[in-house]
Order: sequence, then C-alpha cells, then structure tokens
Amino acid sequence: FDTGDDCIAIKSGRNADGRRLNAPTENVIVSDCRMKDGHGGITVGSEISGGVRNLFAMNCRLDSPNLDHALRVKNNAMRGGRLENLHFRNIQVGQVAHAVITIDFNYEEGAKGSFTPVVRDYTVEGLRSTKSKHALDVQGLANAPIVNLKLTNCTFDNVAEGNVVKNVKDATLENVKINGKRIDFVGA
Repeated sequence: FDTGDDCIAIKSGRNADGRRLNAPTENVIVSDCRMKDGHGGITVGSEISGGVRNLFAMNCRLDSPNLDHALRVKNNAMRGGRLENLHFRNIQVGQVAHAVITIDFNYEEGAKGSFTPVVRDYTVEGLRSTKSKHALDVQGLANAPIVNLKLTNCTFDNVAEGNVVKNVKDATLENVKINGKRIDFVGA
C-alpha cells in the first residue's frame, strides 16, 4: 500500500449514519501486508460510529519517512463508537514520521460532542520499530479513557521524543524497550 492517505482504513459509518445502521465492522484479519507512504498504516476510523470489534493484524511491514503513523485509531465525541479487541502481532516498522502507535480521541472535533468514544482491549505483541518521533501518542478524553492497553515484547529504537499519553486506564507493559531502555509504564 502506497496511498498518500491511510493505507488500510477500517471504518463503520460516520456520525448519525453509522449509529443508525448500528453495524460494527468485525472479525477483520490483516496479514502479510506492506505499507509505505500515507497518513496511517493500519488505521481504525475516523468514520467509526458503528464500532469495530475483533481486528487482528499480523506479520506486516510498515516503512516510510512519509508515513505519519504505523498503527492508528482516530475517534472523537462527535463520532463515538465502541472499538474493542484490536490485536496486533509481529509488526515490523522501519521509519514513521510521527508515532508508531497512535490512539487519538482528539481527532478533529475532539471532546465536542455527546457520543462517548471507546477503545478497550488493544494489544500489541512483538512489534519492532527503528525510527520515529514518538513510540506512543495515546490520548483518551477525561470522561472517556482508553482502557486495557497492553504491549508485550515491543522494541522502539531511535525515538526522538518521549511518549504522549493522556487519559489511559489499565495499561500493561511487558518487556517493552524504548531506545534500549526498558519501560514499565506508558508515560515513560
């Protein structure tokens, strides 16, 4: 994928239309893909009002100085939507311009809306990245934290700046290293 926009974009309807249909995108498998230029590599949202559940991505390679984010979620309180059971395994990231893992509830309208965005049970196992501005840019809302974020056996090298982490509840890191240093909490 070399799109100039999101390489893989998983969606389920925008705002009232997505809520009216109330049909989550579910049981998606992304495997053995290669991604280059774009805003996000494997992206969930932003038109996500119907929700997403049971996404599995594995054995993918993402690499380009013109790729902003490797794994990306875009949501806000205007869209809402429940995103749950998102699992990533054996992801190789060469270079990305911004963050390797981005979960952003401040996308576009941010907290301006009456539909609570939900991300829960988001796991990443066996990810390795070689160059990025941030390892993590994970931002829930004060009234809508990101819940149960788990990273296992992940290595982020050549990270220029610290993580951006706001409103995350129940984060677990097991054998996670940034620039060769083991970290034990997402704010590190």
